[in-house]
Amino acid sequence: MQPATCILRRKARGHMPELIDSYKRKIDYLRVSITDRCNLRCIYCMPKEGIKPKPHSEILTYEEIELFAKCAVKVGISKIRLTGGEPLVRRDVVDLVHRLSQISDLKDMSLTTNGILLKDYAKALVDAGLKRINISLDSLEPEVYRRLTRGGDVRRALEGMNAALEVGLHPVKINVVVLRSLNEDLKKFAELILEYPVHVRFIEYMPFNQELNYEDRFVSCAEMMEKLKDFGGLEEVFSPLGAGPARYYTFKGARGTLGFISPISGHFCSKCNRLRLTADGRLRTCLFSEEEINVKKVLRGGSERRIMELIREALINKPKDRMSIRKASLKRRMSQIGG
Repeated sequence: MQPATCILRRKARGHMPELIDSYKRKIDYLRVSITDRCNLRCIYCMPKEGIKPKPHSEILTYEEIELFAKCAVKVGISKIRLTGGEPLVRRDVVDLVHRLSQISDLKDMSLTTNGILLKDYAKALVDAGLKRINISLDSLEPEVYRRLTRGGDVRRALEGMNAALEVGLHPVKINVVVLRSLNEDLKKFAELILEYPVHVRFIEYMPFNQELNYEDRFVSCAEMMEKLKDFGGLEEVFSPLGAGPARYYTFKGARGTLGFISPISGHFCSKCNRLRLTADGRLRTCLFSEEEINVKKVLRGGSERRIMELIREALINKPKDRMSIRKASLKRRMSQIGG
């Protein structure tokens, strides 16, 4: 059994330290949810009636997020992704992007959005320091998209994608959660990369929603690839810039790539490099574990030293893999954890 330790490995002078967990994984990626609110109601993410949002007093302020990010970078985090909910619904999000972009030694900052508001924010986000973006876009067919999002307009999401390309965000990644009998026809996305230099990632559905029958909806990445065999054979290529676990492929004539993320059929826990900070100030080391550390009180006390200690303490209990987690019903929906 591995010892319960976390190592902060200091490198040569002038270089960042490395944060190593109990299983010798290098942890350098932090996902920060900045809001639990969203302007869509995707069926795999939240119930039809939505989720009662936390009061503003319980949500971390931008100053608190900035403080945590600075401390995280000091102990070895080099990449930060802003998520939600939908991050673009939070007021002054561009200001937060600018604040974080000024952190010394932060090498990469990105954002995940559903794209509905992206057309209005893309230029300002780039000017503030954002380099790349992920867009959650589960169907290119208007009626299917409307059903999956409970009322969303796919045209607005596509306008957001185009705006991201126009202002030079790179890479632009498209996230597609594949659900059987809903959006498992993937050919339109393959056609999309013939026209646009985007990177589509097909993601296996994870059981975070009690309203959907998981066994009826799950589609494995192997089956997804089989559905795309008509495109002449997929050739594996190097991953575009990012910290994710997707395996990427392309085919003749394509301007972009198709990626496959398999958290269920081929989980990648042995290579996990991430931590998650929820909008209400809980630090999570694993998406599938309900174990959290409340860092909000410490953030509101302003103790940088204690914040850094808490990050190291959290890693001591980071599970080896999701199979080692005591099985229990997940209390939070995906929108409450951070996508």
